[in-house]
Amino acid sequence: MPIYQYTATDQTGVQSQGTFEAPDEQQAQQQLAQYGLQVSQLVSIDGPSATESSASTDAESPKKEVTPKNKSTKSSKKKKKGLMALEIGGGPTKEDISVFTRQMSTLVQAGLPLLRSLEVMIKQQEKKPKFKKMLQEISEKVSSGGNLSDGLAIYPKTFDNLFVNMVKAGEAGGVLDLVLDRLAQFQEKSIRTIKKVKSAMIYPSVIMFVAVGIVTLLMMVVVPQFQTIFEQMLRGAPLPGPTQIVIGISDLFSSSPILVLGGMFGTVVGLFLFKKTKPGAKTFDWLALNVPAVKDVAGKSNVSRITRTFGTLLSSGVPILQALQITRDTLSNSFFVNAMGKVHDSVRDGEAMAVQMERESVFPSMVTSMVEIGEETGELPDMLTRIADNYDEDVDNAVAGVTSLIEPVMIVFLAVVVGFIVIALFLPIVSIIENLG
Repeated sequence: MPIYQYTATDQTGVQSQGTFEAPDEQQAQQQLAQYGLQVSQLVSIDGPSATESSASTDAESPKKEVTPKNKSTKSSKKKKKGLMALEIGGGPTKEDISVFTRQMSTLVQAGLPLLRSLEVMIKQQEKKPKFKKMLQEISEKVSSGGNLSDGLAIYPKTFDNLFVNMVKAGEAGGVLDLVLDRLAQFQEKSIRTIKKVKSAMIYPSVIMFVAVGIVTLLMMVVVPQFQTIFEQMLRGAPLPGPTQIVIGISDLFSSSPILVLGGMFGTVVGLFLFKKTKPGAKTFDWLALNVPAVKDVAGKSNVSRITRTFGTLLSSGVPILQALQITRDTLSNSFFVNAMGKVHDSVRDGEAMAVQMERESVFPSMVTSMVEIGEETGELPDMLTRIADNYDEDVDNAVAGVTSLIEPVMIVFLAVVVGFIVIALFLPIVSIIENLG
């Protein structure tokens, strides 16, 4: 494998040099770009003797992946810190990326050169310095002869696999403006759906917060006062069972409030950490697809995302196998991930996409039928977009149905809890009245 010597500048402006192996010059450029390095010089330094020695070395020892090594360790550390700052702290939001994509699409469609369009976008980011720096790095990549997709690939946390591959397909087909427009539409619809779900969950969350506050107030303030009255009036007489339960919980709240709050917080954190594990994630994914009411939202939203993403990729010119893989990587539910993996493998083996989808229980029969029709007529991208549009509307209706169901359920739950406490407190009062009579 050829050996290349490079001179490059990292994101902090520090120059570095090094040598590494790569199949060809193009892949060497790509490898360096992945490390956030701006190449100023790249030279092949291996002659015939070097090739022979490397071949013999490979024969004698296991093959190792060689990565670029900077001569300055300090510059490497600075580079990593710069990347962390860009990727983690105060980076662009989904709304920022959506606006950037829409505006870039408009500028490119208007006939503005790509570099000029990037300059216009950079000037608009004065209030977002980190996003501005990111766009400057992308612009420098393009000005040095790279493609826009190469610059975007430097920031995988911001521009995901879907975004980069669609832009790459648009560049290859000469339809970058159309691809950016499709990406903008895709992002805008995704953001609208997320906002609808969040807004729909505000009211149930408020009710839950109020319910917890009311119960805590009763347990820490009201119940102890009744307990004092009972001790004075009943003079050691046994209390009814419900009253003992309520007083016991109240004593726990009063004596160890930190323990109670810690237990609640610990439960939430424990569930969160459990979800991060593989068994936990699978459990939550199963619950999302099997719990009544919730399963409609989860199932339909995943189908909508699959068809929207896959249709957008195909219409942008991305090969079907690559589009299936990218679509699978954008999913979070493990059951849909496994299903899309099987669909990818079946298409790779020469089988129709709809055939494998029909075997997977996560895909409704209507979806598989429409995909089959799309494959037969050669209009699969359009058919997938229609499915996505239909399911977007179904998701909205399902979310509205769930929220309308949550409201009365929460109210009934609050009424039952408060009612139980009230009844438990009034049972001894009946005994007190009888004794007085």
